[in-house]
Amino acid sequence: MKRRLSKQIKIGKVVIGGDSPVAVQSMTSKPTEDVDATVGQINRLSEAGCEIVRVAVPDAKAAVALKEIISQISIPIIADIHFDYKLALLAIENGVNGLRLNPGNISGKRKIKEIVSAARYQNIPIRIGVNAGSLEKSILEKYAHPTPEAMVESAMSHVRILEDLNFDLIKISLKSSNVNQMIAAYRILSKKVDYPLHVGVTEAGTLISGTVKNSIGIGVLLSEGIGDTIRVSLTYDPVEEVRVAYEILRALGLRQRGVEIISCPTCGRCQINLFKLVEKVESALGTISVPLKVTIMGCVVNGPGEAREADIGIAGGNGQGTLFKKGKVIKKVAESELANSLIEEIRKMDN
Repeated sequence: MKRRLSKQIKIGKVVIGGDSPVAVQSMTSKPTEDVDATVGQINRLSEAGCEIVRVAVPDAKAAVALKEIISQISIPIIADIHFDYKLALLAIENGVNGLRLNPGNISGKRKIKEIVSAARYQNIPIRIGVNAGSLEKSILEKYAHPTPEAMVESAMSHVRILEDLNFDLIKISLKSSNVNQMIAAYRILSKKVDYPLHVGVTEAGTLISGTVKNSIGIGVLLSEGIGDTIRVSLTYDPVEEVRVAYEILRALGLRQRGVEIISCPTCGRCQINLFKLVEKVESALGTISVPLKVTIMGCVVNGPGEAREADIGIAGGNGQGTLFKKGKVIKKVAESELANSLIEEIRKMDN
């Protein structure tokens, strides 16, 4: 697939756009002023592979807490700001690496100039974040509904405000809970600007429905070369957002990180408890970062062939399984020891 060529910006040490890898982003769900809880969640996200994290900054207490949070984490942080320009200035003062705001929602040119001046001085990008559910009244009156064209017009109006101030450290997102609407909006915008695009489906729902929506919406756009950072939105632990994001990137051949489990759906030939086995292995290997293809197969039909093609794998049988590594049989293992044996061997490969 041919990647859309966008301008490059930096969020902390992470390079966004151009030919740099598609970056994985998430957002904390803890109150930002609760420093310990927020730091703990960010560190869990980082361990799972999150490269940029966004935090809500609804008030001055949250903005001030950013300084202490930043001192305890290792990935760039973006402050999510709405309406109050003073919160943006306070967030910059306390060391954030980026802002997410819509300049058109901040009344008064002087206030916007102050934000832009501070962001430019600290070399901090601004993400213009347009959501279908919160478009300007004038745009909704013009289009009647939050159409893709309405979302793009909203984004472009915010872009012009920053460009008129000679500020071009810009990233843009156009999010909707409607997958087709979101895809159409990004396609239109990608032809109008060369700024990096942050791609996601907002308010996507629960783990299963949200994973499906994000996989289709983000996956379609990435397959067309559109997207420089992604955030999978789930009503769930944000660590799972990161894991799903990497699965989308892996499926498209864009990024390789962690364990890829290839397992069969089972059938009447399966003679081991494959569901329990896969669940235990997957749970134990969530923090593995080295790319590994792991097969866990339940019978002798496809099992041995799949296992031999993987870095490591198991083909199950009647109460036991065969452990393969790099195409070679390592040993026979009783069903009760299959999961532990596989996990132990994989951890050796991660060292």
